[in-house]
Amino acid sequence: MNLKLKCTLLASLLSMTAYGASIDHIQTYAPEYLGNQAQNGAINGVSPYYNPAGTTQLEEGLYVNGGLQIAAGHEQSEYKGKEYKAIFVQPVPNISLTKVNKNSSTYFTFSAIAGGGTLDYKHGVVGTAIIPDLVAKLNTNIIMPDQNHAIKVDVLKGTKAKGSNLYGQMTLGRAYQVNDKLSLSGGIRFVHGIRSLKGHIGVRAYTGKKFVDKMLYSALKNAHLEADIDSKRTANGIGFVLGANYKVNEKWNIGMRYDSRVKLNFKAKATEKQITIPAIKGFEPIGFTSNLYYPEYKDGVKQRRDLPAILAVGTTYQVTDKWMTGLSANYYFNKDAKMDGQKYNNGFEVAFGNEYKLNEKWAVLASINYAKTGALKDSYNDIEYALDSFMLGTGVKYQYSPTLELTASVAHYFYKGEEGNIMGRVKDKANPMMQKLSNVNEQQKYKKSITAFGLGFTKKF
Repeated sequence: MNLKLKCTLLASLLSMTAYGASIDHIQTYAPEYLGNQAQNGAINGVSPYYNPAGTTQLEEGLYVNGGLQIAAGHEQSEYKGKEYKAIFVQPVPNISLTKVNKNSSTYFTFSAIAGGGTLDYKHGVVGTAIIPDLVAKLNTNIIMPDQNHAIKVDVLKGTKAKGSNLYGQMTLGRAYQVNDKLSLSGGIRFVHGIRSLKGHIGVRAYTGKKFVDKMLYSALKNAHLEADIDSKRTANGIGFVLGANYKVNEKWNIGMRYDSRVKLNFKAKATEKQITIPAIKGFEPIGFTSNLYYPEYKDGVKQRRDLPAILAVGTTYQVTDKWMTGLSANYYFNKDAKMDGQKYNNGFEVAFGNEYKLNEKWAVLASINYAKTGALKDSYNDIEYALDSFMLGTGVKYQYSPTLELTASVAHYFYKGEEGNIMGRVKDKANPMMQKLSNVNEQQKYKKSITAFGLGFTKKF
C-alpha cells in the first residue's frame, strides 16, 4: 500500500471538527492533549507529536502509542433570527511508533493534522437563507414590461448543505542526543487533504396574485429554479518538522518544534447545476460556486490552501515528586500561507497544564488553553468560521503495568460568538444586477460548542 493511499484512507476516517487552535490546523493529535495541552516541553508517550527531540530522553525500547477521540457538539449560524445548526459526533484515531536507542531515536506518527470535519446542515445555511434578500427588489416589469408587481422568492424545504474538511498526515523522523542536555530532531511529513461540498437549493417565485402568477410562470417556463453541487477538492503536500529539547536539570525541561508550511494545491472535481432565469437579461446563474459563495469548488479549479508553519515552544517543571506543571505556546504563520485567497492575521495559542500523581498507579491531568485563530470576519462563511476559544481539559492516567500506561481525557471548548460580513461580501462579490436587486441588510452570526473525549495508551516493548 503506497504512502498516498494510506493517507487517503486515514483522511476518510478523520472526520475531524476543528478544535479551535487555528484556521485549519489542529493540535489534538493524541487523546492525552485533551487532558493536558502543555505538551510541547513534556517527555512522554505522545512526545513524537509535540516534542520529537525529547524522545531521546525516554528509556531505550520500542514505544507504541495509540488512541481514539470522540468529538461531539454543534456548529451554528444565524441570519435574521433564524438558526441553522449542524450536530455531529466524530471519531478520530491516531497511532505512533518510537524506537529509542542509546543516543538517538526514530519516530513515526499517523494522525489528523487539520480539518473542519463533516457538518450536515439539513435545513440550509446562511448562504441559502439570504437568497430572498439577494433578489428583494425583483419586479415583474423586468420580465413583463406591462406589469408592475413585486416578485417574492422563497427558499423551499429540502434546501441543504453538507461539507467536510479532512486532513491526514504521516511523519517519519530521527532525533539525536548531542550531549546529556541537548537533543535535536528532524522529520519529513506527508499530508493528504480532502475538502468536499454537497448541497441542494430549491426556490419558488410568485407575486401572490393568481392572474399575475399565471403570466409569471409562463414567462419563467425555461427557468431552472434549483441548484445542486457534489464537489471534492483534493491535494497532497510535503513538509518538514524540526525540533530541539534542552534538559536544564532533573526537574526542568524545555522543548521546541517547528512545523514547516505545507503547500497544498487543491483541485476540484465537481458536478453542478445552477439557478438560471433566461427571461431576465443580465441575470447571472446562482449556484454554490458563484463568486458570492464558493468558487474554489467549481469543477477543474485549482487553488492553493496551505497549512501554515507553526513554531511551538514549551517547558515542564517537576515541582514536587508528585506534581509536574507545564506551559506551552504555538504561533501560526498564517500570513505566509496562501489559503483560498482569504487574508488572515497570524494566530497563537497558549496553554497551562498540570499532572499530579495520586499514587504509583494513578495520576490526574488538568489544563487550560486560549486560542486566537487570526481569522478575520471577512473569512467567515458557512463552511469555515475559525472562532477564538478557551478550552478546559482534564483526565486520568493509569499505570497498568511498568510497560503499559492508559489515559482517559475530556475537554470542552468555549467559543467566542462572532458576526460575519455577508453585507460586505454581497457588495464586493455579487454581480451588478444582483447588487441592484439585493437588500441584504443584516450580518450573519456564528457559534460553536464542542466537547471531546479521548482514550489512549502507551505500550513499551
